[in-house]
Amino acid sequence: MTDHRLALIVEFQPARGKAAELRQALLDVVGPTRAEDGCLLYDLHEDVEDNDVLAFYEIWETPAHHAAHDATPHIIDLVTRMPELTAEPPRMRKLHRIEPGD
Repeated sequence: MTDHRLALIVEFQPARGKAAELRQALLDVVGPTRAEDGCLLYDLHEDVEDNDVLAFYEIWETPAHHAAHDATPHIIDLVTRMPELTAEPPRMRKLHRIEPGD
């Protein structure tokens, strides 16, 4: 059986003076996102060496569920704020599990 889940790592580097605001903006989308259909995991992490660098680790039931997530009002709002909150566009890595599934 093929595992159709999609995992992502999305990394955010705050703009100068925007670390606290970025952190809060990302924390604000955690609850609504976890309630979305197809969201299996949505955790926000901070870098061990630089706690201003933040990253989501996400697992979605299917790529279509992630696409629907990107179209939600809370994510559209967040994306529109990224240029003011981040030093560079977020880095996204899309991953597919290659070890045997559950």
